[in-house]
Amino acid sequence: MTTELVWFKSSYSSNDGPDCLEAAISTTSHPAIRIRDSKNKDGARLAFSDGAWSEFLRFTAEN
Repeated sequence: MTTELVWFKSSYSSNDGPDCLEAAISTTSHPAIRIRDSKNKDGARLAFSDGAWSEFLRFTAEN
């Protein structure tokens, strides 16, 4: 079974700006938050575990 990721744009990204981030939530046997550059959809992607993503958000909220 192939599960296609459903990408959504960050609420902090604009349609006009050069800096756009897209995220997708993978619910496969290895759940993860996936991140990519919306201007380069075939480029590099990052994957974060739930715990790592939560820690990243906590860190950015404090700084």
